[in-house]
Amino acid sequence: MSQLTSELVADSAEARALSRLLESPAELNAATLGSDRAAWLESIQQAARDRLHNSAFPTTRDEEWRFTPLKSLLEPTFQEADIAKVDIEAGKGAIASYMLPEAKATRLVFVNGTFSPDLSDVADAPEGLAIGSLGTLSDEQWQVARSHFTLDVMGQADTFALLNSARTRDIAIVHASKNCMAETPIHLIWLSTTADEPTASYPRCLVVADRGSSLRLVEQSIGTEDATYFANAVTEVVLAENARIEHCKLQEDAAASFSISRTTVSQARDSHYSCVAISTGAKLSRHSLSTEHRGTNATTILNGLTLLGDKQIADTHTAIDHAQPQGTSRQLHKCIVGDRARAVFNGRVIVRQDAQQIDSSQSSRNLLLSSKARVDTKPQLEIFADDVKCAHGATVSQLEEDELFYLQSRGLTRVKAEQLLTFAFAADIIDRVSIPSLATRLKQFVLEQSAIASRSE
Repeated sequence: MSQLTSELVADSAEARALSRLLESPAELNAATLGSDRAAWLESIQQAARDRLHNSAFPTTRDEEWRFTPLKSLLEPTFQEADIAKVDIEAGKGAIASYMLPEAKATRLVFVNGTFSPDLSDVADAPEGLAIGSLGTLSDEQWQVARSHFTLDVMGQADTFALLNSARTRDIAIVHASKNCMAETPIHLIWLSTTADEPTASYPRCLVVADRGSSLRLVEQSIGTEDATYFANAVTEVVLAENARIEHCKLQEDAAASFSISRTTVSQARDSHYSCVAISTGAKLSRHSLSTEHRGTNATTILNGLTLLGDKQIADTHTAIDHAQPQGTSRQLHKCIVGDRARAVFNGRVIVRQDAQQIDSSQSSRNLLLSSKARVDTKPQLEIFADDVKCAHGATVSQLEEDELFYLQSRGLTRVKAEQLLTFAFAADIIDRVSIPSLATRLKQFVLEQSAIASRSE
């Protein structure tokens, strides 16, 4: 970066906002983490801070952010959340309605990015499955975390990912050992709270599936009602040969919050990664999901649903990198947008030159419930090999009048007909969630929101 460019960046509102968040080092609890682990995490923080020197948050002039203005994120002055001020009883109340009966003893809760033993319960973790935080796992598990933790987040690190590395105070770790077949789902809850002023937290998660292992993970971000906070999260997922992970990622943050998250997935030979990502909360949110096939015959299945109203902005960026031959990928992303809300979807599929015999398809389907709602969708195929089978497509539409007429002719009111069609559009994604209680709750939420949308237009 030239001196002139550095000066221009340093004088920008985006650089000043980043500087405010980096004003003081993130406090680490050495007594909880252990002195050696705290020292290691501190070295990670410092390396990230060095990388962020003369950096700034992206603007709409950056291609990857041109549909997502961050002005509203730059305005509040966020203070680092104080874990010592968390009311445990209030925390129990906040997570009560989200708890999964299927994962009642495999629940891991982090409050403002820090592990909460009072809210967690991992007493019945299946044999071969380690679930915990940086400070609670054995030395052997810590060495696993160290070997897989990457500052660059698999080469995908942007300003937000580096900021997470510079400020994170703990790490959630899920490790399935060789041939571990964990039937019980793991429920990881990121709870954000705030007091008298807006707060910032930096959740960090590492998921490792060793050779031949299998696990299911529900990762959920929520916040206390009406709280203004900034949650900047990073999740790294590593699959060894023939490993399988079923990942459900739910963004249900408070309506006044800001949520920026990145998920990176590394897949070895014959591995299978599937993800259902659902975004319904936050004033402004962005989820970047990247997968890389590092071995042959890997499979990636991505399903996404964005449900927005009011003036919400939600941005989803995905990238599937077929770097090895004989890979398969399937992606379906749906957006339901009402009121004055705005959704963004950018899906990128890359087929490298030596990655022959790739089978990939991608579909972006979008439903507008209001004349003032907006969707910007951009599916991309970048193919450098010649023996491939790849397809993509995108649609943006409103509810079909002939379908509404048909339902009304069968005795439904127009409002009920609109509600039913909206629900059916979303249920196609929710039906891919394999945990019954979670799928039921999500369907009820969609029914309620579609009813509100039908009345508001």
